[in-house]
Amino acid sequence: MYHPSRRSFLAGAIALSAMPAAARSAPWQAVAAQARALDQCHAMVIRQGGARVLSEVFRGPPLGRAVPVKSVSKTVVAALTGAALDRGEIAALRATLGDVAPQLIPQGADPRVRSITIEHLLTMQAGLERTSGANYGAWISSADWVTDALTRPFVAMPGGRMLYSTGSFHVLGAVLSEVSGQSLLTLARRRLGRPLGIDIPAWTRDPQGRFLGGNEMALSLSDMVRFGELYLNGGQWAGEQVLSSAWVERSFVPRTRSVFSGLDYGYGWFLGRAGKERFALARGYGGQLICIVPNLALSVAITSDPTRPARSGGYFGDLMQLIEGAIIPTAREHAA
Repeated sequence: MYHPSRRSFLAGAIALSAMPAAARSAPWQAVAAQARALDQCHAMVIRQGGARVLSEVFRGPPLGRAVPVKSVSKTVVAALTGAALDRGEIAALRATLGDVAPQLIPQGADPRVRSITIEHLLTMQAGLERTSGANYGAWISSADWVTDALTRPFVAMPGGRMLYSTGSFHVLGAVLSEVSGQSLLTLARRRLGRPLGIDIPAWTRDPQGRFLGGNEMALSLSDMVRFGELYLNGGQWAGEQVLSSAWVERSFVPRTRSVFSGLDYGYGWFLGRAGKERFALARGYGGQLICIVPNLALSVAITSDPTRPARSGGYFGDLMQLIEGAIIPTAREHAA
C-alpha cells in the first residue's frame, strides 16, 4: 500500500511582497518565450505572492473568455465535495453509495456498488471499468450515464488501484446534487463562483439533466488562477473561508498514483515534486492546467488547444518541463 507523507503540503507556504515589474520582467519574459514556442499553448497567467507577474495570450481566445478546461472540472467537483462535507451534507468520505444515494444505484448492479465510498469516487478507485479513454464515446452515447458507469464490470476491488474515469466523477456530481437538492451548476456558482467572483457558465448535461461531473466546464484563465489561489490560501478568499483549511490540507495528501503520469493523486489534484518544491496540478485534456507551489506562494494557469492530446511523452511533458525547469526556478529566485 502507498503510504503518504505526513508533512503538510501547505506547511512551507510563505508570503512574498509584490515586486516592481522591472525587477521581474526579463526572467518572466524568458518563461513566456519558452511557453510561446509550444504551438499548443494558448495563454498563461502566473501569480506570485499575490501579485500577477505574467499574463499573456500567445494564440487562441482572449484572456477574459471562458474556455473549455476539460478535466480540470474534476478538481472543481472535488472542491464541491469538500464544501458538502464542510456543511454536513455528507457525513464522511467513507460513507457509501448505499448510505448517501441508494436511489442512484441501478437495479441489477453488482452488490459491491453499494459499498463504493465517496472517497473511492473522489480518488477514482471505485474499481469499475473506466469510462474515459477508448470507452468515453460509448459512455456519453448511453441513455443514462450514471447507470452505465455503475453497471460496468469491476476490474479491481473498490479502494484498489487508480482507474482514471470521468464516470466516477459524474457519479460523484450526481451524489452532490442528491444530498444538497441542487444542481451541480447551482452548487458551483453558489459555493465557488459567488465567493470567488468568478463566472461559471452552464455546461454539458446528461440525458437525465444532470450536469456532467468531471469534464466540459469552462473558465477564464483569470478564474482558473483564482481557483488555484483559493487552495494556496488555505481555502480563504477575501476574508471568507470558502473551503475549510482541513479540507485543503486533506486534498494534498497522496492517496493513490496515476499509472499514466507517475504523479501521486490526492482529492482532485495530481501531486509532484520539483527538487525540494512540492506542487499540485489540476489537469485537463489538451494541456489545461492549474499549478500551485505553496512554498513559493506561486500559482499558474495555462490554457491550450483543447482539440489536441497532451500526453506525458509529448506536450504534457513539455508543460512539465516548463513548470519544473523554468517557472519554478524563476519563482525560486524571486523568493530568495
